[in-house]
Amino acid sequence: MTDHTTDTTRRAMPTTGSTLARGLIYFAVLALAGGGAWFVTRGRGTPAPTAAGHNHGAAAAGAAGAKPVMLSAAEQRRIGVTFAMAKLGPLAKEVRTVGQVTFDETRLRTISPKIDGWVGTLFINATGQPIAEGEPLLTIYSPMLVTAQEELLLAKRFSRDVSAASADTRQNATDLLTSARRRLAYWDIPESEIEAIERTGQVQKTLTLRSTAGGYVLQKNVVAGQKIMAGDALYKVADLSTVWVEGEVFEQDIANVHTGQMVHADFDALPGRHLMGRISYIYPTLDPQTRTVRVRVVLTNPGLQLKPGMYATIIIAGNERTHVLTVPRSAVLSTGERSIVFVRDTTGHLTPREVALGGSNDERIEILRGLAAGETVVASATFLVDAESNLGTALGGMGNMPGMDLTTPPKPLDAAPAVVKPSVAVPAKKKDPMADMPGMEGMDHSAHTAPKKP
Repeated sequence: MTDHTTDTTRRAMPTTGSTLARGLIYFAVLALAGGGAWFVTRGRGTPAPTAAGHNHGAAAAGAAGAKPVMLSAAEQRRIGVTFAMAKLGPLAKEVRTVGQVTFDETRLRTISPKIDGWVGTLFINATGQPIAEGEPLLTIYSPMLVTAQEELLLAKRFSRDVSAASADTRQNATDLLTSARRRLAYWDIPESEIEAIERTGQVQKTLTLRSTAGGYVLQKNVVAGQKIMAGDALYKVADLSTVWVEGEVFEQDIANVHTGQMVHADFDALPGRHLMGRISYIYPTLDPQTRTVRVRVVLTNPGLQLKPGMYATIIIAGNERTHVLTVPRSAVLSTGERSIVFVRDTTGHLTPREVALGGSNDERIEILRGLAAGETVVASATFLVDAESNLGTALGGMGNMPGMDLTTPPKPLDAAPAVVKPSVAVPAKKKDPMADMPGMEGMDHSAHTAPKKP
């Protein structure tokens, strides 16, 4: 009996140990299955950073170029789109620039004394005052002038005293008198004052200096009572009957500009006035900063209406060409790197096309390459059409992004608009990792393959 019981117990003990081991293995596999399910599903709601970054780059690349635009007639009217045809015809090359009125440098004068002395009375005593040539400027006391007057009177007396002498003596006296008169004249003493000195026989303490130029006083550097030296710039005078207008011509336009060319000039200060002049000089140097060359235009100034400092619009008329492909200036959209026009095709699409530009005038611009005669282009609201084109490119580039599948199947004309839904991939059902374990055949472990939802 004891042996039988002991044998039974021995046969039962391995069975109990095997059951316990099998239970432990079951719970261990269950824990591993739950952790694996959590690891697999934890990143399912957010796209991987690498994939997302790649798709954004593709969208940005697609937005770099413009795409054709299709606008209805109502949309065209709403944003102000008009059309024009590229056509062959004459084109007068015009160079337009902004200039500024300045002094005619050939008519600027500085008035300086040729002797030292002290200023008595000033007759021209304000900046901007008009002055005529020969008009009295100031009175001056100068010991040099006093000495010259005395020499003049002595020469006059000597010439009179030797009137009965030999011819050589009379000639010497005459030469001496002429020399005394010339000295005073060279010091800008008027002839009328020299004659008055000879007539009266009296030496004058002060003499009058007169203007050697006419115009307007730009600078005045003298006051009454001042001591002046020979060569001092007392006045700077400008004759404004003729002025210069100087403008800047761009490097690419300088080939169309030459000396003697007629120029049209308009002024904001003189509305309705249109003046004509000629290019008198083209400067020999180019400004490396602005890439421009200065040109000088000479204009007469009737009534002194043109004042230095005024701005002017200069239009230089160039040679006219007769067989040039042109479009309206407003049809061309320049980005700085390229120039484009929007061409309307037979289907009504507005397609951007890069073109090469040539000469231009106020209304039309030459097309050297990229367009053919007879093609229709957008003539106004080009910027808005370009914005619409770029917007379509940007939205189209988003179609490759995760969840942004913008492709929709064809639909009937009366169907409702399709709704764009993010496309999310559904993962395949995973195989139960416990299905192949010994002793687990036929058991349902679906409740243990993923964490339960609360």
